[in-house]
Amino acid sequence: MTDGTNRRTFLRDGLLLTAGTVGGVLLAGRWPGFAAAVAEEKSGAPSAEQRLKELALELPPPPKPVAVYVPAVRVGNLLFASGHGPARPDGSMIKGKVGGDLTLEQGYAAARQVGLNMLATIRATVGSLDEVVRVVKVLGMVNCVPTFTDQPKVVNGFSDLMVQVWGERNGKAARSAVGMGSLPSNIPVEVEAIFELRTRG
Repeated sequence: MTDGTNRRTFLRDGLLLTAGTVGGVLLAGRWPGFAAAVAEEKSGAPSAEQRLKELALELPPPPKPVAVYVPAVRVGNLLFASGHGPARPDGSMIKGKVGGDLTLEQGYAAARQVGLNMLATIRATVGSLDEVVRVVKVLGMVNCVPTFTDQPKVVNGFSDLMVQVWGERNGKAARSAVGMGSLPSNIPVEVEAIFELRTRG
């Protein structure tokens, strides 16, 4: 290939193998999240589905929408998960205000249940947790009394599960944890999240 000739870019499972420039402008770049996932795979690290088995976690049935929305929407290589609540496997909801009806520890457990429900939605939407490269963004909402200020510790119940499933590097996300005066059906926690998915060439 001679100088001045535009180079082609080749993608394999979303990983950029070569890149070219025009006038010094980068035409394509490497996706850091995907590169990290590939590095983990090459190092023999267990996949997300394998980690789930090692943790002896059984996912509940994927939750069904209770209003006019869908549980998750895929746009390109991103999966946008709607707000999920702490539904138990039998379909009943954990309810109550954190700092009032529920302790911090109970709020944490509720947030972890939210995480299990979201994992079920991901698997139902894209087929496998291994299709996820990393957790990108998390918004955790905590139904709590006005004097409660440990919302981040509650939402850690969700985030700790994501780290257990996808590892320290890819399970930690950009995150917000906020207090709410109320949540639908008086649930203690609701979480919405964005995930990066593998791109199949």
